[in-house]
Amino acid sequence: MDNNAAAYWKATLGLIGSILVVWFLVSLGAGILFAPMLNNISLGGYPLGFWFAHQGSMYVFIACIFFYAKKMGEIDRKFDVHED
Repeated sequence: MDNNAAAYWKATLGLIGSILVVWFLVSLGAGILFAPMLNNISLGGYPLGFWFAHQGSMYVFIACIFFYAKKMGEIDRKFDVHED
């Protein structure tokens, strides 16, 4: 049982870590660090770096929430700790 709990915790932390990396890259990377390079591309009439800083990071954050919920449900079912 202890080995199963460790595997569950490892899968959960891996999911959280990967989602945080994506969120970091989009919010800080695309919105601030890579904004000058992305501003050469236009989305809806606005520079892409500006769009990521003001709109895109929020959309990606919401997408991360739904992705987390879906993948966490799969992990819960895999380790038989899901709720019916």
